[in-house]
Amino acid sequence: MAESDFWNDSVEAQALIDQNNILKEKYDNFERLQKHVENLEVTLELLESEPDAEMQADLEAEIEETNKLLRDYRLGLLLNGPYDANNAILEIHPGAGGTESQDWGSMLFRMYTRWAEQHKFKVQVEDYQPGDVAGINSVTIRIIGHNVYGYLRSEKGVHRLVRLSPFDSAGRRHTSFASVDVMPELDESVEVNINPDDLRVDVYRSSGAGGQHINKTSSAVRITHLPTGIVAASQAERSQLQNRATAMSMLKAKLFELEEEKKAQEKAALEGIQLDIGWGSQIRSYVFHPYSMVKDHRTNFETANVQGVMDGDLDGFINAYLQWKLQQENPQ
Repeated sequence: MAESDFWNDSVEAQALIDQNNILKEKYDNFERLQKHVENLEVTLELLESEPDAEMQADLEAEIEETNKLLRDYRLGLLLNGPYDANNAILEIHPGAGGTESQDWGSMLFRMYTRWAEQHKFKVQVEDYQPGDVAGINSVTIRIIGHNVYGYLRSEKGVHRLVRLSPFDSAGRRHTSFASVDVMPELDESVEVNINPDDLRVDVYRSSGAGGQHINKTSSAVRITHLPTGIVAASQAERSQLQNRATAMSMLKAKLFELEEEKKAQEKAALEGIQLDIGWGSQIRSYVFHPYSMVKDHRTNFETANVQGVMDGDLDGFINAYLQWKLQQENPQ
């Protein structure tokens, strides 16, 4: 970075700076963790020589804080995939069931937004289609921050809700489904060949969350990739040009993800493994009634704190998934 020609290639220079910042953060986190451990050792020695109730309480609080730092550090070490460090594009699509499923989709939207806020990640709503009565028809968000895709790739799949319906006058129990798709946001170094003749571009008026009209011109853009039927839409920006660029970026990510899934299926077929990716293959169940529980069906990680999960407390599920995935890829 001290070389005189460092900024001759600004894209490469910025990539190097980003890589340096990531390594520095990892180093700083390790140093911070080590200092916590050293403080614990000193406090423990003092307590052994002279017991003190207030110092004991401080020690217990410090142990809890150190454990949290250690969990976060270990979690970061598991994020070693080629695109784990990238931003993530996350889509939510309610299943069949009308208002019930659309409301469930909006609950998931809130859950991921809360999770991102807790981690100080930036959330940008790229496309929001409100439900007919409540909830959403679909939503696409971009979550910006280091390792976001690495964390959120665990969320890809079908999410199932069981609850007493607030929309049922008889108060009956309902089961609703919504699919969550997660893709890494790709930079210019990743090539995805898209034939312009394969695209249909539609423009329409933007509408914000809740259906509020936010744009009186047709600035929103929807791009359909005709050979695959894949659709990408953006209405977050003010200009049609900006939204088109964003939609193309998302389409690129979707087509890349499709190709990666094909490769995974081919690899699984050669190894004699059946990949279950259909609508019936829910990855997680959220039960509000007759008892409270959220359970991941891949890792068997579960919690009774349903409200905490819906408020964005997903790290336990993410950590369990990364550990499980590591075990799947490296069986003993």
